Amino acid sequence: MDVLVIGGGIVGLAAAHSLADRGADVTLVETGSLGGGSTARSAGGVRSQFSSRVNVELSLASKRVWDTFEERFGVDIGLRKNGYLFLARGEATAERFRENVDAQRALGAESELLTPAAATDHCPGLDPEPFVAATYNPEDGFADPNLAVQGYAEAARDLGVDIRTRTTVTAVHRDGDRVVGVSLRGRNATGSERHDADCVVNAAGAWAAQVGAMAGVDLPIAPRRRQVAVTSPTRPVPESVPLTVDLETGSYFRPERDGVALVGGHFDEADPDQDPDAYDESMDIEWAARAVGNAAEYAAYFGPDTRVKRGWSGLYAVTPDHHPIIEESVPGLVTVAGFSGHGFQHAPASGRVVADLVGGGETDLIDGASLSRSRFERGEALDEGNVA
Repeated sequence: MDVLVIGGGIVGLAAAHSLADRGADVTLVETGSLGGGSTARSAGGVRSQFSSRVNVELSLASKRVWDTFEERFGVDIGLRKNGYLFLARGEATAERFRENVDAQRALGAESELLTPAAATDHCPGLDPEPFVAATYNPEDGFADPNLAVQGYAEAARDLGVDIRTRTTVTAVHRDGDRVVGVSLRGRNATGSERHDADCVVNAAGAWAAQVGAMAGVDLPIAPRRRQVAVTSPTRPVPESVPLTVDLETGSYFRPERDGVALVGGHFDEADPDQDPDAYDESMDIEWAARAVGNAAEYAAYFGPDTRVKRGWSGLYAVTPDHHPIIEESVPGLVTVAGFSGHGFQHAPASGRVVADLVGGGETDLIDGASLSRSRFERGEALDEGNVA
């Protein structure tokens, strides 16, 4: 079977690898460089603390790959199991935390409900006073997305995947209802060339809706801008501190090496769609000051003399319910996009689901129907409360 994968981020590479591992003849095309889009701007989180069953299932299946990545792929991705610490300010959120932990544990996750005072055992600089509850999972953590891209790309090439960077899809071709190939323009080409395929995989992330439109498919996936600041905190953040999320304000931080910390969050009600070809990739310094100020309200590591060293912005590919669309959108076109900030951590499992859909039309890893875009038409949108 000839399969063409559109998108060279971590999701596209994981899909290409899974397909080739099952014997497909795979070509992957990427407009820029591998992992150069949203993957390179990810904070690299890996967690199973989600509020929906399908997200927890994607996490647990993906963790089995992340935990053994070096053994499987020969690349150390710098996985640090510091845990994730979620904080609740209100009783309604705390009650959701209790329900989430019960559901996560029932599926096999090691999540636990904590008092705010107990949370300081994991994050010593935390002020427990603003909070009423917390959840923690010691198996959560973060890794280096760029190293993961390298591992997947090398393994995919070893399986015979033809990876073409600086190659743009200019058209998607259909024969009746079925997608049968695409037109491509390479880095030195003066025109487009046609590439026929038995199946096309749309793993284009923030560009997925554009690819879908070429095939006549309306995908409710919107590119939204998110930012990260790299800081030198007032007080060094110990490298053992978990990725800590003040859920109701949207603020989060996590340690890097040598006391440095990443600080992030989305704080404005306004969240306009972005043009993925033209958005500003730099960090907004006013946003950075607000991000540091928000973190300082609940963590003693940050204060007026915290220095912002650098930062960046990237794009989330957001669906209305913050869950991906993974489906055969029309015959011959499989969509795997719209992860709403969770694409890195869910890439391994999503790649396997894509291979299942291409190979047999269904998957037993998750409830595939729950991630079809038809859920919005059916009024069965999912609910994900742990969005960070």
